[in-house]
Amino acid sequence: MALVQGYEFPEDLLYDIENQVWYAPLPDGTLRTGFTTWAASLMGEVLVFTPKRLGHAFEKNRWFAMVEGGKWIGAARAGFDGTVVAHNETLVDKPELLNADPFGAGWMLIVRPGVEDWRAGLVTGPGLGAAIEEWIATGSYKSRTG
Repeated sequence: MALVQGYEFPEDLLYDIENQVWYAPLPDGTLRTGFTTWAASLMGEVLVFTPKRLGHAFEKNRWFAMVEGGKWIGAARAGFDGTVVAHNETLVDKPELLNADPFGAGWMLIVRPGVEDWRAGLVTGPGLGAAIEEWIATGSYKSRTG
C-alpha cells in the first residue's frame, strides 16, 4: 500500500495519475474503475454522480462520468479508449460513497478497453507512491477545470 500525503493507494491497482482514476482488472477482461481517495478529498462532499450511459464508447482523456462535489464539478476522464459496460447504481443513489469508500463501495464504472495497449501510461506497483508525489509536486491538478 502506498501512502501519499496521508492517502492510501493500493499498489495492486493500475492508476491514471494525471486523472486520478484507478483501474482493477476483472476476470472477464473488463475493468472496475473509480477515483482515488486523494481526488475524492479535493472534490469535497460528492453530491451527484452521473455516469456515461451503458454501451456508450469513450475516448482517452474524455469523460466517462461526471461528478459534482462541494468544491469541484468535473469529469472523470478515461485513461484509454473503451466502452461503458456497467455503472455503480448505488453510487448514483448515494454519491457520498465516493468520499467514504472510493476503492470499495464508491467505485464508478466497469469498462471494456477498446485498445490492446490500454495499460500504456498507467502506473502500478512499488513505484506508485513516488510517481504520485512527483505529479502532485508539479501542481498541474490545480488548473484542472473538469
